[in-house]
Amino acid sequence: MREHFGSRFGFIMAAAGAAVGLGNIWGFPTQAASNGGGAFLLAYLGLVILLGFPMLVMEVAIGRYGQANPVDSVRKLGQKGWQKQLAASVGYLGMLVPSLVLTFYAIVAGWLLAFLAAAVTNLLGWHTASQWLQAFGLGRNIVGTLVFYVLTILVVQAGVRQGIERWSARLMPALFVLFLLLFFYILTQEGAMIGLKHYLVPDFSKVLEPKLLVSAMGQAFFSLTIGGCSMLMYGSYLNKQENIPRTALQITLLDTGVAFLAGLVILPAMYVAMNNGVTIFAEDGSLLDSDTLVFTVLPALFDTMGPAGLVMALVFFILMSIAALTSSISMLEVPVSYTTERFKASRPLMTWLLGGALALLSVVICINFSTLFGMVIRLSTQQIQPLVGLGFVLLGGWMWGRAKLFSELVQGNADLANSLFWRIWPWHVRLICPLLVILVIMSNW
Repeated sequence: MREHFGSRFGFIMAAAGAAVGLGNIWGFPTQAASNGGGAFLLAYLGLVILLGFPMLVMEVAIGRYGQANPVDSVRKLGQKGWQKQLAASVGYLGMLVPSLVLTFYAIVAGWLLAFLAAAVTNLLGWHTASQWLQAFGLGRNIVGTLVFYVLTILVVQAGVRQGIERWSARLMPALFVLFLLLFFYILTQEGAMIGLKHYLVPDFSKVLEPKLLVSAMGQAFFSLTIGGCSMLMYGSYLNKQENIPRTALQITLLDTGVAFLAGLVILPAMYVAMNNGVTIFAEDGSLLDSDTLVFTVLPALFDTMGPAGLVMALVFFILMSIAALTSSISMLEVPVSYTTERFKASRPLMTWLLGGALALLSVVICINFSTLFGMVIRLSTQQIQPLVGLGFVLLGGWMWGRAKLFSELVQGNADLANSLFWRIWPWHVRLICPLLVILVIMSNW
């Protein structure tokens, strides 16, 4: 019998954990700092409503309808043989996304674990160990990556309720608490209010700039892992009594809330760092070291805080590691669910085999870092994932059929037919969302 989440809270925490990751806590504040602060925030919030939420409803609905892994769930949308084959090909392509993403994501998460360990060794006064943990090197990268894989595998092998739901329900509330603690502490530092103003007060003349809108659209798409199969996968574990639009809205609000909180912490922290002599922006106003903001600017800020900075560094990297882990377990769950269902294999066995294979690929990327790391990121997140997201929304919006889509959504939502959502959403997801995704695809190629 197929496992289901034990509670709505467990599902929402797991799904929010899948969406909440380094893209929210690292990517969003970096994008906001590079694109006008408040103007980017305003555009991002608008595009989450226009693009992210409607497509999230579709992915969760496809998953719950299929009650299977992504390939078999999407295949069920087809009525004829060629339709089923076309849908399955989109599912197989979708399976590639979380697998490829995990190969580089685990490397970055390994860096976070290394910096977390360095925060502990700094507190203990073990400075030689701290230097090794903080310095970019092959040995450090491989060790951190493998440790992160082991943590991910241990959660996934335990199953949906005892592994994914249990740990997501613990880690996500901890994430919010740590964020709030860090936010209130940062606000007490000199320079924080300037950063807060930059973040919360938009320059309305910049909101409609094409570059800013494209960046905000891409961030809205990727922050909810649209096209990443995780939401479709988790939807397949959702029982038929749940209200999908309401649940998807709660996930969207949680995900957007974490991104917003990340901006509240990191943008003021950047200005505190500037006040303490750390260079953040170039002369042309662009952000320096945007790709390594978490590993350069923030540690430099913590170093200027004395003993309190050591504690803040520990809290921050615990927070980052939690965000990384809640996302990685959803990524590994996608291929694990497929293989266990298709081959009737043991979940622990397939989790260790697949996790081990992906870990080996990550080690290969570490060894050939300059060649492979950026290439895998571009291939998975900028090229394949938007195509899969487009495939899901077109298959769900057009091939599935309005009547069958309605019959799936009305379960758990008896008043759907008379709702404003049902009057707008089916046409919006058929016409507007594909156009917006095509813009994302065009901006990445």
